[in-house]
Amino acid sequence: MMKRFPELRGDSSPLSDASDASLGDSSQLSEGSNATPGDSRPLSGQSLGEPRARDNSPNPALGPERSNEHPPLAERAFRVTPFMAMEILEAAQRLEAEGESVIHMEVGEPDFRTPEVIVEAMRRALAAGAFKYTHSLGDMELREALSAHYLRRYGIDVSPERFLICPGTSPGLMLLLGALLDPGDEILMTDPHYSCYPNLAAFFGGVPRYFPVLEQDGFKINPETVKSRSTKKAKAVLINSPANPTGAVLEPWRLKGLSAAGLRIISDEIYHGLNYGGDRDHSILEYDDGAIVVGGFSKAFAMTGWRVGYLVLPPELVRPMRSITQNFIISVNAACQKAAAAALNEAWPEVEAMRAVYDRRRRVIIDGLRALGLGIMIEPEGAFYVLARADHLGRDSMSLAKDILQKAKVGLTPGADFGDGAEGFLRFSYATSEDNIREGLRRLGRYLAERQDSAS
Repeated sequence: MMKRFPELRGDSSPLSDASDASLGDSSQLSEGSNATPGDSRPLSGQSLGEPRARDNSPNPALGPERSNEHPPLAERAFRVTPFMAMEILEAAQRLEAEGESVIHMEVGEPDFRTPEVIVEAMRRALAAGAFKYTHSLGDMELREALSAHYLRRYGIDVSPERFLICPGTSPGLMLLLGALLDPGDEILMTDPHYSCYPNLAAFFGGVPRYFPVLEQDGFKINPETVKSRSTKKAKAVLINSPANPTGAVLEPWRLKGLSAAGLRIISDEIYHGLNYGGDRDHSILEYDDGAIVVGGFSKAFAMTGWRVGYLVLPPELVRPMRSITQNFIISVNAACQKAAAAALNEAWPEVEAMRAVYDRRRRVIIDGLRALGLGIMIEPEGAFYVLARADHLGRDSMSLAKDILQKAKVGLTPGADFGDGAEGFLRFSYATSEDNIREGLRRLGRYLAERQDSAS
């Protein structure tokens, strides 16, 4: 029978206006540089998996210091660190406002238009008067479409009553972790990991407990490592396949092994539909009926701005999660839910066409980065990211990304955004046109040549 069922990152200093003014300062970027201010690596003597001391001094990004004149923020507000990808994006947008041309490879947002069949379904829904609240679990048409989708795509029978529609996957995961975690409870997650996971857990007093996924293994989870890192305080393990930022796709044997680890599994499957390895997507629910799935429409269907996601819940969690949703969300936009149902029923040809284009871009960017001397040991198999080793250019990936933005006008996400295991790497998104990818590679090549000339 299938089983059912922070450690906080170091604070990252936000990019203030003052720091943006010095984006071009490459003094911290010496070859093989050691720790610098903002370095997110463990402190000396600290091993991976141990909680890191947090600087509790006031965070300037959160407003004035606590005083009698200003009501204090809750302590949990100070646990949330900046999202570095967005910090780079916002700095890039300031350059664009000054007239600069920037190639954006820092954010994971499809450059495609939402398929017209989905847009037309939205028009029909509005014309038919889809202006009201829906059931808090979600519109039944969408939940039935999801149920049919899981049977058709994964061969598993999931009742419509087990789906909870959310305003995007991140809010859904936030509600879920708020329901699962008491202060001090641990949640296991990979290192590297999606940058927002630790903040979502820590906001509720949860403690992220990291386990390594290694470059030489394609950044894929070893189920035995998960078992060895589990503690009595661990409430769940959070996995992501295809993964952000690594593009790793977990094979069935790994998913089966995780289902035997004795922990509740939360599986973020938002990148399903973007798999380039030849095998079909596999959901954790094929191997563990008590797992929780986080899914949505933003990536494969190019619907980031529509804000429709969902949770697949075990039966015992449906009633409490429904009550939480009734209070905190009420329901998701009714017309957007109708459009999402149309996506599942009618838009798969367009999804496959987009997937094929992403795959071509993947080949272009992998070949281009390798030609520039950036390390890609094992090629990513899913999502639309490449995590490339760049530690020969300096260990402080945030300073490196800022320098590249200022001098080459290419936006990249620093590996430090994704945990200590990705420091020294840069994440490249190929959710942009092939022309932009080639131009970005050209600019990066010129930047690297100029660095080499200045060092000689």
